[in-house]
Amino acid sequence: MSRRRDAGGRVWVLGLVVVSLMGALLGRLGQVQLGEAAGYQRAAAEANTRTVVEPALRGRILDRNGIPLADNGTQTVVTVDPKVLADSADHGRTLLTRTASALGLPFGQLWGRTHACGTRGAPPAPVCWDGSPYTPLELAVVADPRPALRLLERPDEFPGIAVGAIPVRAYPAQATANAAQVLGYLASPTAAEVHASKGTVTPLDLVGRAGLEEQYDVELRGTPGRTKVAVDPRGVVTRQLSRTPPVPGKDLVTNLDVRVQAAAEQGLRDAVANAHHRGWKADAGAAVVLDTSSGAVLAAASYPAYDPDIWAGGLSERELATLTGPSSGTPLVSRVTSSAFSPASTFKVVSLAAAVSAGNPLDGRYDCTSSSRIGDRTFRNYESRAYGPISLYKAIVVSCDTVFYDLAYRSWLAQGGLAATTDAHDPFVQMATTFGFGARTGVDLPGEQAGRVPGREWKRATWEAGREDTCRRARSGYPEVARTDRSRAAYLTALAVESCRTGYQLRAGDAANFAIGQGDTTVTPLQMARAYAAIANGGTLWTPQVARGVEVPGGTLQVVRPRAGGRVSFPPGTLAVLRHALTDVVSKGTASGAFAGFPLASFPIAGKTGTAESFGADDTAWFVAYAPANHPRYAVAAVVAHGGLGGASAAPVARRIFETLRTLPQP
Repeated sequence: MSRRRDAGGRVWVLGLVVVSLMGALLGRLGQVQLGEAAGYQRAAAEANTRTVVEPALRGRILDRNGIPLADNGTQTVVTVDPKVLADSADHGRTLLTRTASALGLPFGQLWGRTHACGTRGAPPAPVCWDGSPYTPLELAVVADPRPALRLLERPDEFPGIAVGAIPVRAYPAQATANAAQVLGYLASPTAAEVHASKGTVTPLDLVGRAGLEEQYDVELRGTPGRTKVAVDPRGVVTRQLSRTPPVPGKDLVTNLDVRVQAAAEQGLRDAVANAHHRGWKADAGAAVVLDTSSGAVLAAASYPAYDPDIWAGGLSERELATLTGPSSGTPLVSRVTSSAFSPASTFKVVSLAAAVSAGNPLDGRYDCTSSSRIGDRTFRNYESRAYGPISLYKAIVVSCDTVFYDLAYRSWLAQGGLAATTDAHDPFVQMATTFGFGARTGVDLPGEQAGRVPGREWKRATWEAGREDTCRRARSGYPEVARTDRSRAAYLTALAVESCRTGYQLRAGDAANFAIGQGDTTVTPLQMARAYAAIANGGTLWTPQVARGVEVPGGTLQVVRPRAGGRVSFPPGTLAVLRHALTDVVSKGTASGAFAGFPLASFPIAGKTGTAESFGADDTAWFVAYAPANHPRYAVAAVVAHGGLGGASAAPVARRIFETLRTLPQP
């Protein structure tokens, strides 16, 4: 009985403990539900927050007179909630089929936007979706908002579909001046770019992809705004916690002049059309205009061009192929800075200065024959005929190749011929390097090529890099070429055999070709314009500059100061001879036909034609000049790839530009 009484006591004690605990729990529960409910609800709401990003208005790109080249507009965008697609049994295929039909767009275009770039089945960029997976997917940008807005009237048929407005680039001056390759374009950032930016770039931003849009993206983009909101478990915003408004991007004022840009573009189009009429392929071209006293870029035109508005609505696969495919001429490429061509006779200004620096008398007489025998090859005059003994001045005016062949050959022999291994004492290579060839100019545009100065060191490096493949070709030949052109296959095989054994040597023929801007020598139109600007201004190689400055709030312009990138030291008397000869090239030499009727007396022009030969392809036409010849202000370079003679195809482009330049107000 004693044990039963002890057990009963313990049960009562345990019961009292349980009742006490239950009472405390119920009391606390009541306190939370009745007294502190509001506080906990507020804390829960604030713990579940989202940051909404508001893109900043992008800065404009203006010409030197304040005319907008790239401005801001809006376009209607149709989006879809990715959750709706994920929850759908067919991943939204039926929904997008109805949407595409209502918008009058191909289903594939919308369906491609639902695939993240790089995933299986995704179309190539920019058709695929490269934005954030946590934002609505942009299905299409439409020009006419009416069919898009009608989607909102039937939410049951189009669940998850929304219609809004997005900022897009507008090009007010496009009808006059396209300038697409200079301006560049915008695209959504990649996930890697968003991550690397550490918050300065969001998935909703647009970033520059080429041209000035890419080069000055930070200044133009501005700073996005951010609003922090509290949301409930349903994802509904309950209140705004904080807001930082966006800061608009800065306007970029350029040195471009709409009038000059329009003249350059029209001149290129006319030249290509005329070359086609004469039977030339003429598939690409460029024209660039520099201020000889500062390097300011007044115009930079490239052919073929494209409509920059094409980026506003997203690209179809056909449109993307048109922009990037070789069959359409790869119009995204700027031929001003990103394509290099053999300069042909326009390069003779460099070779004349090199020959004089090597000790050849400036006032000497040199034999202009119809051909020259150098080694085992015969080199002929191309644009000229046999004139007999002539001066260096006349060799430029009549563009006598054989004079420069002989000068280069004698220089090659003096350096040791095939035994020479360095360019240190080569006056032709050294002068070309002094003029800035073989190196980028430093222009404020992305994608600039350096061109090529093919001296001995370049020859050896190139030979070593490709020797294995060259020797393999020497053994196997070119059977794939022989199926359609046996003579070309035989030529290529013989070349491979020779190159395999001694391809590292700078031969006499290489030196001869180099002196007239042929062979492996390549330059960009921008490099040529800068070189002639140096002749015009006395030797300063200005760094080409497209941007004039950035406008900060209040309208103040932060000016980009001109920068000298080098200096050419001409042998005594050489500049005067060059300037005299280049002026006579236009008035009575190889460019005189193109400038017949032009008012040269009041606006004299100094320039040089060039016709670059290409094995198995049409010649490439060049003309480079500066004006006024007696008080230089502008340097112009024009090239028409596979366009025939320089005087017939390229010089007319420059004439069209100079006709505009001479009407501009003088400072």
